[in-house]
Amino acid sequence: MANLGVPRLDSVAQLAEVVRNGFVESRHFGMAVALSPSGEVLYGAGDFDGLVLPRSTAKPLQAVGSLVAGAELDLPQTAVAAGSHTGEDQHVRVVRAILASVDLTEDALGCPPDWPENEGVRFGLIRGFGGPERILMNCSGKHAAMLAATVASGNNPTSYLSPASHVQSVVQSELSRLSTPGPVESLGSADSAVVTVDGCGAPLYALPLRGLARAFGRLALAAPGSPEAQVANAMRTHPTLVGGTGHLNSEVMRLLPGVIAKGGAEGVLAMASPDGHAVAVKVIDGNPRATTALALALLAKTGLDVSPAAALTEVPIFGGGTPVGTVRPTL
Repeated sequence: MANLGVPRLDSVAQLAEVVRNGFVESRHFGMAVALSPSGEVLYGAGDFDGLVLPRSTAKPLQAVGSLVAGAELDLPQTAVAAGSHTGEDQHVRVVRAILASVDLTEDALGCPPDWPENEGVRFGLIRGFGGPERILMNCSGKHAAMLAATVASGNNPTSYLSPASHVQSVVQSELSRLSTPGPVESLGSADSAVVTVDGCGAPLYALPLRGLARAFGRLALAAPGSPEAQVANAMRTHPTLVGGTGHLNSEVMRLLPGVIAKGGAEGVLAMASPDGHAVAVKVIDGNPRATTALALALLAKTGLDVSPAAALTEVPIFGGGTPVGTVRPTL
């Protein structure tokens, strides 16, 4: 495991630059790929077949796994399961509903207690002398769905985070099925695959960046009535439940109807357009500030009109409170 990781610097490409008053202050390097609906590489930069940890970008795929494993979720519940919520009341209500549907409470959640990411909710909690809670952690929807699948399949909810558990075995199988090009090439058993532990405590499998993009393209083109279609439809219908008010992923889906978008920690992001074109990026320094602009630039290369989201295509750099530059893609 010690020798595994993102590609070395000689296998990556410049993806973005930070410009201040015309001076290039910083550069971001990494990998990026854009795929056709059939999975053909339309654009690639860096070693996009190298393994990456998808982090929360995998949540829509993990949500598919939870549905296949037995979770019975409506569209709002599926959106929260596929997302990284900001802890608003709208999110907490839905997570509690998932748990209540299988006679569980938030005490069953295996994710660590955390502060809500929404600033207003967080400050309100502090003013009320509250503190971190498991249900406020951004991954609680994913965990609730995994618990629902575990209970529905007759398994012990206390072991749902074990890689050998029923729900995690199904999640691993679905990740492999969705990300591989043809016949399923298994990620391997939990003992032999590149399995790590995500920040929320759930098992996390490494995937090639191209495989991550491929999986998002398959979500976008999923057959009606399938678990994949349920996840994609939930994200499209309830973008604010996937992230939150003003959240970048939510804003992309709100401004570009039909697009699905999900980012994760350490500079990972994937998107897919309604017609099945899909993109994925990984910034190897882990800074996410350029990822949304990068993914939108890649989608534009596939022919999607991203002008309704023009405000998200460059990140402003400020000097004295005034915009003096941008973080801009160099693809």
